[in-house]
Amino acid sequence: MKLRTLLTAAALVAATLPAQAQKQAPPAPGTPSAFSLPSVQRMTLPNGLEVRLVPYGEVPKAAVRLVTQTGNADEAANEVWLSDVTGAMLEEGTTTRTPATMAREAAMMGGALDISVGMNSTTIGMDVFSESVDDAIALIADVARNPRFDAAELPRIKADLTRRLSIQRTRPGSIASEKLSQVLYGEHPYGRTYPTEAMLQGYTLDQVRAFHEKHFAATRSWLYVVGRFDAAAVEKAIRENLGGWKSGTEASVPPVRPEARRAIYLIDRPGSVQSTLAIGLPVPDASHPDYLGLTVMNSLLGGSFGSRITSNIRERRGYTYSPNSNISVRLGTGAWAEMADVTTNVTGPAIGEILSEIDRLRREAPGVEELRAIQNYMAGTFVLRNSSRAGIAGQLAFLDIYGLSEDFLRNYVQRVHALTPSDIQRLAQDYVDPSGLAIVVVGDKAQILEQLKGYGVVTE
Repeated sequence: MKLRTLLTAAALVAATLPAQAQKQAPPAPGTPSAFSLPSVQRMTLPNGLEVRLVPYGEVPKAAVRLVTQTGNADEAANEVWLSDVTGAMLEEGTTTRTPATMAREAAMMGGALDISVGMNSTTIGMDVFSESVDDAIALIADVARNPRFDAAELPRIKADLTRRLSIQRTRPGSIASEKLSQVLYGEHPYGRTYPTEAMLQGYTLDQVRAFHEKHFAATRSWLYVVGRFDAAAVEKAIRENLGGWKSGTEASVPPVRPEARRAIYLIDRPGSVQSTLAIGLPVPDASHPDYLGLTVMNSLLGGSFGSRITSNIRERRGYTYSPNSNISVRLGTGAWAEMADVTTNVTGPAIGEILSEIDRLRREAPGVEELRAIQNYMAGTFVLRNSSRAGIAGQLAFLDIYGLSEDFLRNYVQRVHALTPSDIQRLAQDYVDPSGLAIVVVGDKAQILEQLKGYGVVTE
């Protein structure tokens, strides 16, 4: 009885409150913060290694990253994931350090060694205590220059990667992304996402050694140290441990001529209750003057939670839970792509709504307030993303790989806010032409084939 009385009283109080008190308007967004790039000290060793030293922050730690311009783009047609095998083998010790020794030393420095392989770069890095930066440089240099390449470890590495390959082959998103890359880039290394299991299992230690010998070298590498450190001790460690690294040859990427042709590529997945969509086309890479504007256009169109495509097919129509578009860049090219998992029975309508949002942005410039919200979002996330040691190191590596100046970072926020609604419309008109969209659909052919009619020629 007492509980019922309390609830009744609460309801009466709520009913007598003014509407404004019951539902307050959210606070107005604040002024976006400006971004200030810390001072970057640069030097180049005689062997060609570029060094970037960035004193930053108050926490007594530093990020140390050695980035080499090599990765999947350097693989031949019969070498897909050879760079991944090589990267994994780098973790298996050096000529003077066992894997256990490497792990113990890294832990004593306050961090852990991490090696990542991408399309155009491979990174060996650590986050360590300030007093250990010189030791971290010595360890990273040893890993890059003197890998053990123990034959006993290769079968395990290939088995691990084979399991990873098997998992990717079962995921419709991975299947769709692979097909879209094949369509856009053909026989170019950018068009090859996964090896066959036989190819992966066939790699030999001699192939791994040869790949490392050819592609890991000073003249195509950068070392970044960001945080608190003793500059004199760090420079001494760099010269002692990396000054004698071979210069090697400069990196190069085969010329890429991406395709832009409207067609539907259907991959049958019988019994699937969802269809996975990958809709995309080529765009310029990060060195192009329009790149920054394209990222803003993408965020408004489909690349943020409040974007038009997301609001349409997620919020209004309930076709999908987490659609997203992005611009992926590689040296010499890029791609805009919308990805979404939609319910099977609305596969066709979902494609139609995505295309309609593209057409709408090409026909009509966005409103000032809509664009301002996207600009604030992008400026804010940019500042947050680069307010860390790792973030600054990553952005500097991005500049170096794509040949950009530091002004790209210093002026990012201002340039984002300088874009006008007509700029965004022009970018959509110039780069997101529906006649060049490749539409990949992974789903149950028996249920969706009829829905795809009218959106392009279906290829299986």
